[in-house]
Amino acid sequence: MDRTSSIDVATWLEKVRQERPLVHNITNWVVTNIVANALLAVGASPVMAYAQEEVADMARIAGGLALNMGTLDSAVLTAICLAGQAANEVGVPVVFDPVGVGATGFRNQAADKVLSDVKVDILRGNAGEMGVLLGAGGEVKGVDAAGASDRLPAVMQRYAKTHQMVVVATGETDYVTDGETVWALQNGHSLLAAITGSGCMATGILGAFAATAGRHAGPTELAHATVAALTAYNVAGELAAQRAEGPGTFQAALFDALYHLRPEVVAARAHIRIWGGEGA
Repeated sequence: MDRTSSIDVATWLEKVRQERPLVHNITNWVVTNIVANALLAVGASPVMAYAQEEVADMARIAGGLALNMGTLDSAVLTAICLAGQAANEVGVPVVFDPVGVGATGFRNQAADKVLSDVKVDILRGNAGEMGVLLGAGGEVKGVDAAGASDRLPAVMQRYAKTHQMVVVATGETDYVTDGETVWALQNGHSLLAAITGSGCMATGILGAFAATAGRHAGPTELAHATVAALTAYNVAGELAAQRAEGPGTFQAALFDALYHLRPEVVAARAHIRIWGGEGA
């Protein structure tokens, strides 16, 4: 049976606003501007650095590192690994979004390389991607989810425990686990799936909340930051949808909602439960 979670999502949002963490993003080129604006709106300080000559230096001084293989090539893959390894050296939390894994052999090999070469702290993908990556059964179409297995939360939990990381699958219900607990998050709106970059924005915002957990933070604290980040983002999506007439106006309204988002509103609207196991 599911149980209510007691994570203080309001305090995590307040910390982001107070600390304004620097978040280093190597993200999808299609949505670089969108991710930067989302981070600014929520209260963080984004930097988008891709050059192999500087990514290691930038990662070391950042509060959080958000890695995204949406627009992938060999140079981007090298930059991702260099930045991730540098962040590992100083304990900067690393978020990795294996966009499109399962769509092509190159993406599969790239995801495997990052997970082999970098200690990832938070692994986030849509349900289809995570199902493919973790062997739970799933499908992707291009870079979008096309199907996922009911076994996914349990498989995520085992993987997170084995690898000492936080694992996240986003979808109609978002699942987050630190290997011990699985949280089911049920905020959000269907319009988030109707705009380019909604997942990439979520990954960037995860980087901001993870940064406030501090360097060398463990999986449980990072899981709490992750639950708070996704809840805040999804509540902003709900509020934006109330003002939007469609995807175009929704994107603008989402930035406004993130900017004006109040911690007490996130806490009041949060729908977070502890998942009770397979079949729950």
